[in-house]
Amino acid sequence: MMKRITALVIAGLTAAALTGCGSSGSEGGGGGGGDDAIVMGFSQVGAESGWRTANTKSVQSAAEKSKITLRFSDAQQKQENQIKAIRSFVQQKVDIIAFSPVVESGWDTVLKEAQNAKIPVILTDRAVDSKDTTLYKTFLGSDFVEEGKKAGQWLVEEYKDAKDTVNIVELQGTTGSAPANDRKAGFAEVIGADPKFKIVASQTGDFTRAKGKEVMEAFLKSTPDIDVLYAHNDDMGLGAIEAIEGAGKVPGKDIKIITVDAVKDGMQALADGKINFIVECSPLLGPQLMDLAQKVLKGENIPARVVTEETTFDQEQAKAALPTREY
Repeated sequence: MMKRITALVIAGLTAAALTGCGSSGSEGGGGGGGDDAIVMGFSQVGAESGWRTANTKSVQSAAEKSKITLRFSDAQQKQENQIKAIRSFVQQKVDIIAFSPVVESGWDTVLKEAQNAKIPVILTDRAVDSKDTTLYKTFLGSDFVEEGKKAGQWLVEEYKDAKDTVNIVELQGTTGSAPANDRKAGFAEVIGADPKFKIVASQTGDFTRAKGKEVMEAFLKSTPDIDVLYAHNDDMGLGAIEAIEGAGKVPGKDIKIITVDAVKDGMQALADGKINFIVECSPLLGPQLMDLAQKVLKGENIPARVVTEETTFDQEQAKAALPTREY
């Protein structure tokens, strides 16, 4: 029995090495789910933020606990890398494919290839804009429009008694990505009802701390009168804080800051008063993803859309949540 298990482990590690993908599990052999083991090909956007790192760890940990062999690929924020990874997964004949799309458009061809190979696909965290919804089984993730609306609702309440124009700068996520498109749309919808709210500058920060700092520095030079920063994720907001402090201003006071995610660094900045409000976007999707994968492969009916449960945080709520924060 031990010889058989050892052989399976070696086979699994060899297959992973040949394809250039890492495996988070120690069980299972080649693609196709030998000995009833599920093999999942998973293409991640990258490691551009604390949120993404936590998301990857959640998926890897959940796969190991569920005894699902994970063929993992890091796209490094490039769509062409994800397309190559998905095609590789198809060639390997994995049982199921899951991925977080870098951008919304341009997936129909490769998803059709997976469909023709009879390999089901689950979208995680981010959606695609394909009109053919038969190309994937379900989408697991947050409601990004709702997140944008929550950010806007806090702003409207915060400035409900203000008479003067409220000048807002916006750090958008990766251009063309679902969270960037939807968080912008939801926020704009809410604040658009009151003409005193004016977005005076809006530019992508690629969801990274370094780019958030760089773009905020440019905003501060071109638009000296800024009341509010709305950043599509914590990391860009944290980078912007460095720029604000470098300009001799006080983040959270001179410039109110709203971000999305609620990772530990962001929550600490909120607790310290440097951020004023955070809309949560949970990265801990791993357990739900593995559960959905098993149901899909058993032929069970699943919803076309699975929304994660999330909340919002002000300063006091952040202080209370930080000691037990998982990410």
